[in-house]
Amino acid sequence: MSKILISAFADEYDHDPRLQAEFLGKRGVPYIEPRFINGVNIANLAESDTKAYADLLAEHGVRAFAIGSPLGKINLADDFDAHLDLAKKCFTNANIMGAKNIRMFSFYLRDGQSRDEARGEVIDKLGRLVDVADQYGVTLCHEDEALIYGESPERCLDILTAFGGRLKAVFDMGNFVLDGYKPFPYGYEMLRDYINYFHIKDSMSVGAIVPPGCGEARISDILAAHKAYTNSDIVVTLEPHLETFDGLNKLVGKTFENPYKFSSAKVAFETALDKLLEIVANIG
Repeated sequence: MSKILISAFADEYDHDPRLQAEFLGKRGVPYIEPRFINGVNIANLAESDTKAYADLLAEHGVRAFAIGSPLGKINLADDFDAHLDLAKKCFTNANIMGAKNIRMFSFYLRDGQSRDEARGEVIDKLGRLVDVADQYGVTLCHEDEALIYGESPERCLDILTAFGGRLKAVFDMGNFVLDGYKPFPYGYEMLRDYINYFHIKDSMSVGAIVPPGCGEARISDILAAHKAYTNSDIVVTLEPHLETFDGLNKLVGKTFENPYKFSSAKVAFETALDKLLEIVANIG
């Protein structure tokens, strides 16, 4: 029987990597998805700093399941050769940490360009990234997000099928809600064969991000369905993106008065983790 294993973007808990590792270790969270280490994106981190970070995680019994890279989060008009160089640095750091999965995106479109017009270039550039990832022994996992080529379930399926399983999906049900798509059953059933892992973020279609289980992302339904569907263990990365009292939500802005606000990033993150653990416990 498959198990649900928890990972986290712990840079939302604290910027200090030692505090991140200590918190996850104390809470029994086995995995982390590194994104920013002392304010530096994991793709740009020096190899010596990456090794030191991996050692720090190991001290607290935490491992990197995936790398929260910025790959593919550029415009199609940007310098792609430079982006390939960044990818190689990212994959090298993933190898140092023992992470086999790389979160990535499918590019912002050129000004005035439609997705149909962009498709050929998107597939070509994704293919070049996939080829390099194969050389480093890592798997690229595409995240659905607003404004990129792979925003909708249909466009995600398009690029995933184009690579015959060499490109996987990290399914972000909260992003689908924010972008106007139904994550369950529609999005999930369309993409489930390609899902490598999940990002856990809950949201409401009016534009709010809320704690897991408090919105419209159908997190419990999706995880229960996937647990019944697969014999493999399921990894879920907590990415709560919750509001604090001192500012607007970074992802969606403030379109209405969100009832879920928190006094600090730590309180917000701990609340989200507790909610996720409750969901996982109820699934069994």
